[in-house]
Amino acid sequence: MDWFLGGADQVGDFRRELVRHLTRHAAPGSDDAIADARLVASEAVGNAVRHTGGPVWVSLTWTSELPVLQVFDIGPGFDLGSLERGEDATAPGRGHAGDVLGESNGLVANAQLEAESGRGLLIMQVLAPDVEVSLRKHAGMVVTVRLPVPRRRTVSLDPPRRHSGVLPTLGEARLEGGFGKESFLRALVVQMSRAVEEQHGPDAAEVAVAQVGTDVGGQMEAEFRLAEEITGRLSPEDMGRCYVRLKQAIDGDFRVVEANAERIVLENTRCPFGEVVRRAPALCRMTSSVFGGIAARNTEFGASVLLEERIAVGDPGCRVVVYLGPAPAEAEPFAHHYLPPGSSSHE
Repeated sequence: MDWFLGGADQVGDFRRELVRHLTRHAAPGSDDAIADARLVASEAVGNAVRHTGGPVWVSLTWTSELPVLQVFDIGPGFDLGSLERGEDATAPGRGHAGDVLGESNGLVANAQLEAESGRGLLIMQVLAPDVEVSLRKHAGMVVTVRLPVPRRRTVSLDPPRRHSGVLPTLGEARLEGGFGKESFLRALVVQMSRAVEEQHGPDAAEVAVAQVGTDVGGQMEAEFRLAEEITGRLSPEDMGRCYVRLKQAIDGDFRVVEANAERIVLENTRCPFGEVVRRAPALCRMTSSVFGGIAARNTEFGASVLLEERIAVGDPGCRVVVYLGPAPAEAEPFAHHYLPPGSSSHE
């Protein structure tokens, strides 16, 4: 996520949006960590705004266990106070706020800290695992801080594809490409009901959607190949176009941000399921299994899909990273993994 802050009056809105984002994706029991992260972010952004008057650019990425916040001063640079005293701007964090203030509860410690002023870099170093301050090439400074909030881990499902007569036939493809919403939703509902009936358990929804995505995704790939007259493995660029094509056909608004030999990155501003998806976030497994299944069938070592941001859980848009092979070590616990055809087992 990114924020452009024109002045101090926008810092409060930034804090609220940041906390909501962290809460949506954090591991259970992270309330204290989120409170600490809020304070760290307030310090980093507050210093930039106080010393420059704005504007400030803020960026948050969360592709590994802990999110990384970067604050860019768009100007001549600012004084962090602690730097003038010769303190180490890259020192690792030294634990929880409670360790410094003698409190066992992070929320209490944060309340005390927020009542003080001039906390500066020292408090960021105390609460965050890593803090780094550097000069930008032309002007200004950038503060990079790893926030102490662990990301919720995911459960990976990769069922083998099943073939069924209720799937859309290739003859149902529209002239402009892809399958229409009616065909897609029919396949979704029927296949999901069958999968749920077979599973019988509290996790049945995600299992069912993963199965449906695997089944329907194969047919969508076949339609794309027929329309584009492609044989052999799809290239990363081909897969990106296939993803966008099939999502647009069901009223999604995906676009390819990046496509190379290592990964395909896509962003989306409109969910095909509309607002109802916020009441059924398991439907995101449809995107993961469709994208992951297509990628796995066209790579030697399978694929991994990381749902970085999701409209279903309240994010303003979706951001999906398809790794063409195993996910990087830092992203592996949070990605869904898909095996290539012919593998002896499925997760």
